[in-house]
Amino acid sequence: MNAQELADLMPNAAYLESDEPEMESSLHYAQLALLVACLEMLWQDKTDFFIGANLTIYFSKDQLKSKDFRGPDFFLVKQTEKRPRRSWVVWEEDGKYLSVIIELLSASTAQVDRTLKKELYQERFRTPEYFWFSPDTQEFAGYRLAGSRYEEILPNEYGQRWSQELDLFLGVYDGQLRYFLPSGDRVLTPSEVASEAVANAQEAQQTAAAAQQTAAAAELRAAKLTEQLKTLGVEPEA
Repeated sequence: MNAQELADLMPNAAYLESDEPEMESSLHYAQLALLVACLEMLWQDKTDFFIGANLTIYFSKDQLKSKDFRGPDFFLVKQTEKRPRRSWVVWEEDGKYLSVIIELLSASTAQVDRTLKKELYQERFRTPEYFWFSPDTQEFAGYRLAGSRYEEILPNEYGQRWSQELDLFLGVYDGQLRYFLPSGDRVLTPSEVASEAVANAQEAQQTAAAAQQTAAAAELRAAKLTEQLKTLGVEPEA
């Protein structure tokens, strides 16, 4: 059955709201917001992706019957229209599944994230990359689909794991999961970008002020030299 045939048999996406529980702590909220905001800022000129934050994925009729909803904390879908959605409904998206998933582990979800969800993302979703991170314990792991099975993405010397789908490294910095460019530079948050802009402006002002002081001092020295030459009977212009 193709995507269109499946869509004809399934409920309209407009009636399918996200049905995910609240995040477990302020640490989880902050981490999720950071992942979304940084990637949105980095890819602000792109229009062919969708980022889901704590949204339900609807993928089958059996799932609707059993109400077995499995929404990742964070997911990315590439090569799709960038527009608001209430949930990700596979049969309304030409059968397209997710490109990257990141789960934020908590005491109540960690076991499911490491087992049942990992199996679902591997077997049913066929999601190319799956990462998890615990804001509480800093546990961090990553997997890439190789054939039919997930294989661990080994960390580099800095503990960062490469995401082919994002074309970025993921790594822990100051207790949070962050993106890193291939160059190793950290992808900044909007507030960090603003702070850096303010710091650069202040530095530019200080540099301009220093240049003005240097020019004023040079002018003063030139004036003194002119006076000294005149006292010696020498005309500076000559």
